Amino acid sequence: MYKRVILFFLLFSSVIISSRPVFAQNSTGPVYIVQAGDSLSSIASRFSVELSDLMFTNQITDPNALAAGQQLIIPGLEGVSGTLTTRVINFGDSFRSLARSTQVSIGLFKKLNHIVSPSEFYVGASMIVPVEDGTQPFHSRTTPAIGESILELAVKHNTDIWTLSQRNNLRGSWDGLPGDTILVPGDESEQAVTGLPSDITSAEIQGLPIKQGGTAVIKVKTIPGVTLGGILVDHQLHFFPDVNGTQIALQGVHALIEPGIYSVRLDATLPDGSAQSYEQSILITSGNYLTGESLPVDPSLIDPAVTEPEQQQLESLTLPSTPTKYWENLFTSPASTYADSTYPTSYYGTSRVYIGQGTDLKINWWHTGVDFGGGTGLPISAPGAGKVVFAGFLTVRGNATIIDHGWGVYSGFWHQSEIDVQVGDIVGQGQVIGLVGGTGRVTGPHLHWELWVNNIQVDPLDWLIQTYP
Repeated sequence: MYKRVILFFLLFSSVIISSRPVFAQNSTGPVYIVQAGDSLSSIASRFSVELSDLMFTNQITDPNALAAGQQLIIPGLEGVSGTLTTRVINFGDSFRSLARSTQVSIGLFKKLNHIVSPSEFYVGASMIVPVEDGTQPFHSRTTPAIGESILELAVKHNTDIWTLSQRNNLRGSWDGLPGDTILVPGDESEQAVTGLPSDITSAEIQGLPIKQGGTAVIKVKTIPGVTLGGILVDHQLHFFPDVNGTQIALQGVHALIEPGIYSVRLDATLPDGSAQSYEQSILITSGNYLTGESLPVDPSLIDPAVTEPEQQQLESLTLPSTPTKYWENLFTSPASTYADSTYPTSYYGTSRVYIGQGTDLKINWWHTGVDFGGGTGLPISAPGAGKVVFAGFLTVRGNATIIDHGWGVYSGFWHQSEIDVQVGDIVGQGQVIGLVGGTGRVTGPHLHWELWVNNIQVDPLDWLIQTYP
C-alpha cells in the first residue's frame, strides 16, 4: 500500500510539472539574430513566447546579458526553421513577392508578424522573415504577356513548369495571370527580387519611415527607354536621370499631414508605348514638432486677403521642376558666415498663434522654415548652388530671395535688410546673397530660411545633416 501511494504521488507530480511546455536545453528551432536595441523581453513579446521559456531554451541566467549579433533559438514556433531576419519593407515588396523569394508561406509570414490584414503590410514597416539554409533563390523576374502561359514562360527561361509553379506558389500551369510578377531562374544581377513589374529593375525609397516634413527620395532603375511618373500621398512625382540608368524623384511631405498610411504609386511608360503601374501603402510618421509659440504682429499682416495671395505667389514660383541639378553634396547653413550666431531660434514645424496687436484677431499657423539668430546687416549665404528666380519685396516676408536648386528644390530667404542678387543670377554654395534684416512680418531682425521640395515646405535642418539624393 505504501509503495502504491509513493507511485501515485510521483505520477501526479509528473502531470503537474509537465502541464507547462518544457523545452530541452538542446532544443532546435528557428534562430533569431539579436539586433541593436533588442531586449529579451521585447524578443519574447515579438514572438509571443514566455520570457522564462526563451531564457531556459538558450541557457540564459541573466536577462540583461544580451549582445547584438547573438543567436537565440525561439521555442514553440512549430513548422518554422532557419534564421529569422529583420527586414524593412521597401517599395515593391509584397506578401506574394516575399513568399515567392523566400519560399515562406503567406500564412506563416502573417503568423510570425502577427498580421491580420494585408493593410498592415506597408513601406517602412519592419518585418520578420525566415530564411532557410541552402535555399537557392530565383534571381530574375518576368511579367507574362496577355495570352502567354506558364508553360511558355518555363520553356523561355530554361526550367520546367512544375518548378516554376511551385516556386511561385501557383496552383498549377493555369494559375498565371497577365501582369503578375513571376520569379524565374537566372544569373544573380542588379534586378531586385520583388513584386515590381519586370521592366523595372529595382526601386527603393530611402530613409524609411518617412516623417512629417521629411524629404522622400525615390530611386528607380529600369530597362532603357522607360519614362517614369507616379504619386506620393497626393503629389505628382517628377523623375530625373542620374548615373547608371537610375531615375530619381524627390518629394516633400507636408508638416501638417496626419501620421498614418498613405499611397505611393509608380507609373512606367515602356518604349513600345504600353504602361505599367505599381501601387503600395507607405507609413508617414510624426515629426514630433514643437507647439505653443505666440507672436504679436501687425493685424494687417495676418489678414487672409494679404496672406493668401502671397502664399499662392510662392507656390507658383516653386512649382516648376527644373531638370538641371545645380547643387552637389551636403547643404550648408545660410548663417554659416557669421559662425557665432548659427543656432536656430525657432524650428520648422512649430505651431504658432499670430495675435493681431490691439485686436481680438488670432490666426493659428505653423512655422514653415527655420529661424537663425543674428542682427541686421549680417551676411546670408546660399546653402547650395542654384539660380535666383525671385529677388524683391513681399508684404509678409519682406525683402525676399528665392533660389532654384533644380529638380524641384527651392530655398527662400525672408526679412532681409538688403538683397545682393538679381533674378537670373547663378550663385554658388556659400556665396553671399543678402543681409539679415527685420522687414515684413517680424518681431525682430533674424534670418528665416525655408526649403521647398516639389512644392512642399520641408524641414531645412534635414538637408544640413543628410546629403540628398
